[in-house]
Amino acid sequence: MADTLANTQSLKQVIRRCAVCPRQCHVDRTAGQVGACRIGDQAVVASAGPHFGEEPVLVGSGGSGTIFFSGCNLDCVFCQNSDISHSAEGQAVTAGKIAAMALSLQRCGCVNINFVTPTHVAHAMAEAIIIARTGGLTAPIVYNCGGYESVPTLQCLDGLIDIYMPDFKWADEAAGRKYSGVPNYPTVATAALAEMYKQVGPLRTDSRGVATQGVLVRHLVMPGDLALSRQVVDIVARTAPGCAINVMEQYHPAFRASEFPELSDRSDAACVKSLRDYAKTKSLRLVH
Repeated sequence: MADTLANTQSLKQVIRRCAVCPRQCHVDRTAGQVGACRIGDQAVVASAGPHFGEEPVLVGSGGSGTIFFSGCNLDCVFCQNSDISHSAEGQAVTAGKIAAMALSLQRCGCVNINFVTPTHVAHAMAEAIIIARTGGLTAPIVYNCGGYESVPTLQCLDGLIDIYMPDFKWADEAAGRKYSGVPNYPTVATAALAEMYKQVGPLRTDSRGVATQGVLVRHLVMPGDLALSRQVVDIVARTAPGCAINVMEQYHPAFRASEFPELSDRSDAACVKSLRDYAKTKSLRLVH
């Protein structure tokens, strides 16, 4: 516990010249400055409640206890949650308030506490987890992120997170720049996945089939294979052997996608099936 508390304090210091994510905006969020994520030192919660639309291993009978944070360290032009991720709208909350939300969701019967887009507020989330655990939280903690993570930040979260659920969006660096607004996405996401897998290993479930620990990667199949999806699968299989993966087919044009003609189509069902079959040949565990 002492190490965890020290790591949490380190994260709170990191935002004074912010390097909590790989963007390293170096703004002082404690002084009211904001970087690419648009969020100051306090986390902003857009919504919280039981959610039944996640993967079955995360839902169980009581739902996943989702806490959606406003803001994001990515700038995906096709974002399907742009009203949350591309704004600072919501309730600015203390770590104590986040902990209270988590405990309330557990009392409602949620099978986990699912922090959605927590990357840029990892400092507040970490403190909230410690407070909630002290207050009786036993549900697994899910870190539901875009995959563009700082390894030093993840190392500070070691011991706090039970289930890492990162996207792995791009195997093509140029696509990551063009459509998600960040450099070196494949390299950064690969290093992050390696650290996550080192901490919690492959996905494990209990007697109910509900996830208790491990890594579950999400990959959204893009039109025209813009993500180089087979290369994504190769990277995941090489970095986290036997990892669980959800090859997702629900891409649709949203947010600013209309500005990019190549993003105007939906993902092709045959391509999705082919990619799922390919993932099986790489000994990945399909979850969807």
